[in-house]
Amino acid sequence: MRTFVAFAICWICLALPTPAQAIDRIFASGFENPRWVQGYYVGYEHDLYPIAEVDFSAITHLMVGRVRPLADGNITYDFDIDNTNGPVWAHAAIAAAHAAGRKAILMLGGAGEIDGWRGAASAANRSLFVINLIEMYEDYQFDGFDLDWEPLEAGDHADFIALAQALHNARPNLILTVPLNWINSNVAGTPNPFLGQIAPLFNRINIMTYDMAGAWEGWKSWHNSALHGETANTPSSVSSSVAYFLASGVPAAKLGIGSAFYGDCWQGVTAPHQDGGSISTSDGTMSYANIITNYYAPNPARRVWDATAHVPYLSSATAFGSAQCNFVTYEDAQSLADKGAYARDQGLGGLIIWTISQGHFANKPVGQRDPLLDAVRTAFLP
Repeated sequence: MRTFVAFAICWICLALPTPAQAIDRIFASGFENPRWVQGYYVGYEHDLYPIAEVDFSAITHLMVGRVRPLADGNITYDFDIDNTNGPVWAHAAIAAAHAAGRKAILMLGGAGEIDGWRGAASAANRSLFVINLIEMYEDYQFDGFDLDWEPLEAGDHADFIALAQALHNARPNLILTVPLNWINSNVAGTPNPFLGQIAPLFNRINIMTYDMAGAWEGWKSWHNSALHGETANTPSSVSSSVAYFLASGVPAAKLGIGSAFYGDCWQGVTAPHQDGGSISTSDGTMSYANIITNYYAPNPARRVWDATAHVPYLSSATAFGSAQCNFVTYEDAQSLADKGAYARDQGLGGLIIWTISQGHFANKPVGQRDPLLDAVRTAFLP
């Protein structure tokens, strides 16, 4: 996922959902859709998407973030807000999810937390770490944990497995999920047996199929989350990563793919498959709401559909928008429909979204504020 910045809390955001939002109860009614939609909802974005406005009809699991593991086995409690307001926000988010008949999962870690993970999950500190996590699990009434250990390298595998087993031993019925990196198709020839080994320990193994391009050596310009179309110089796609995870022994029904509710602003290139260029800004700044309002709406003719990659992009030889972009890669309702069709065809377990707040249009009329979540509901939760 991402590193985080704390902001002051908005107390009006802590209202519970209206009765209309609580009608559809996927879990409370005894029904569970075979495809999960796990929407990340993080403390530092609380002001973008008030809890009272969250569209729970489009998700099955609210991924409440985050708690950071500390190297001594302790954990943080500020949820990237502060130690007082962060817990209040988290409790309200969990209560809202449960009132809507959805599950609430605690996101642990994130990018930049590798030292904390390695220390906390070590044999010396694992017992204390598990005690602290189970205490939070029960105090906050979470339904499980999302182990966002980045990067998860070969030397970490033993402690990672031991931690997952210890959590299951402590509370056998808790939900465990894990987000893992996408695969460069140029190095995907040999399956990884570790992925099949951990599959029995997790309810979902999710591939973070976004941020799949950059101004890296040997790469040409490419999309943030292409469904298909990988090449030697653009070696990433949802489908090639899925093929790798399946070949490594992860059951399709446990495997999830990812959607970014943000895009990338490229400068110096106007389309995929071009030499040069650089990404000037991405997650957070280039939220979907910002892209549509300030980059697409002023000139809809900039939009191009890539029929091979199954994603849209905006293109202009003249730099546009406050970030001065020439090529903006992002997702929209059309690309999400194609992702959903692909997931159904492959029998996959669902979708993760980073982050649901970045797709929210606060100033639009009610019923028009979450177009990407509307598309996700149609594509993944029929």
